[in-house]
Amino acid sequence: GGGLEALQFAYFSRRAGAVIAVDPVAEMRQAATRNLEIAAKENPWFDPSFVDIRAGDAFNLPVDHASVDVVAQNCLFNIFEPEDLTRALQEAYRVLKSGGRLQMSDPIATRPIPPHLQQDERLRAMCLSGALTYEEYIQRIIKAGFGQVEIRTRRPYRLLDCQTYNLSEPLLLESLDSVSFKVPIPEDGACIFTGKTAIYAGSEPFFDDGAGHILQRGLPAAVCDKTAAKLAAYMPDEIIITDSTWHYDGGGCC
Repeated sequence: GGGLEALQFAYFSRRAGAVIAVDPVAEMRQAATRNLEIAAKENPWFDPSFVDIRAGDAFNLPVDHASVDVVAQNCLFNIFEPEDLTRALQEAYRVLKSGGRLQMSDPIATRPIPPHLQQDERLRAMCLSGALTYEEYIQRIIKAGFGQVEIRTRRPYRLLDCQTYNLSEPLLLESLDSVSFKVPIPEDGACIFTGKTAIYAGSEPFFDDGAGHILQRGLPAAVCDKTAAKLAAYMPDEIIITDSTWHYDGGGCC
């Protein structure tokens, strides 16, 4: 794009070549170069050398295997066809170091997008018709190999009304911000954090499930959805599981 997100990432790194900005369109790369030159004049901390602008796309990132700490994209993956999304996720996984993270922000749909909207290229380019459901979106991330996914924000984004979009009932799109970590997928499945907590309400000072989860009596502890389900089934009378808040900022159970 125009280089704004590269500038924002550079603020936290501040060294030559620390941020790699990728775009397939020569005119956009030229625009980003101009914008970053302006940013250098207006921001004493910034030097254009902090950002390395390269030609490439989401299917062919111009970086080596396991060489970067963070891959970030904003409202790009939702314009892809589902199988192209899988390719892009696999490419992000390829270039990340072990433990690296994929930061994404995309629209999702509260129910499947009807075919007549999916096939409308104009609406897809407007980020309105390529959205997957939450379940489909998360499963594609996991299938790419990411063992932990954290939902940072999930909020209403846009309503597709019946008249404009030829629908039998309105369809709500949501905006989903997530961070996916390149860590091994546990044998019992990936860890998905959606803001749930577990609270021990038994008679002992704490509860230890023997699997690394220790709950102090009366204190909420962040847990992934998988652990929440196990704890709820294990001691339904003594462990309370709160609903997903769709916000999670790290420091959980796994």
